[in-house]
Amino acid sequence: MATLYFLKKIPNGFRQSSKSSNVECAYCSVPDATARSRQPPETYRSEPFCSPSKAYLRGNYKCKLALTGLPDEVYDKEWDLIMIDAPKGYFPEAPGRMAAIFSAVVMARGRKGSGVTHVFLHDVDRRVEKMFAEEFLCRKYLVKAVGRLWHFEIPAANVSQSGGWFC
Repeated sequence: MATLYFLKKIPNGFRQSSKSSNVECAYCSVPDATARSRQPPETYRSEPFCSPSKAYLRGNYKCKLALTGLPDEVYDKEWDLIMIDAPKGYFPEAPGRMAAIFSAVVMARGRKGSGVTHVFLHDVDRRVEKMFAEEFLCRKYLVKAVGRLWHFEIPAANVSQSGGWFC
């Protein structure tokens, strides 16, 4: 059975699930990390709990980019594909997806099984999203860019060659 999670900002932490024969879909609230993630990506290098060797998500309150309030099943699953989409009602000053980008790469690098995690980043037309994508998802893992959609293949940390940071 395939599992799809739609993580959105939903009022009151609303959560809903639906199942069909082959797919389980869940909608759950994402904590607002916009106020915590407005600094440039390089500022997080000084926080040890944001570094690749110590980065984790569940309960990581020291790294302001870590999405800490997701359901356990999001943290416990090894994802084959993660799609990061722009928020509804996009405008140039809208909050970015920096915490989602960071959290996606931490989940992908934490993979224990074989293969890579495909990460798709949609609406990459603002400078801040490009900077965070290049800092955390890494240009060397970019498979293809078509318009505003970028596709990355992120290997597990145990097989990726990293010079002390993500890229």
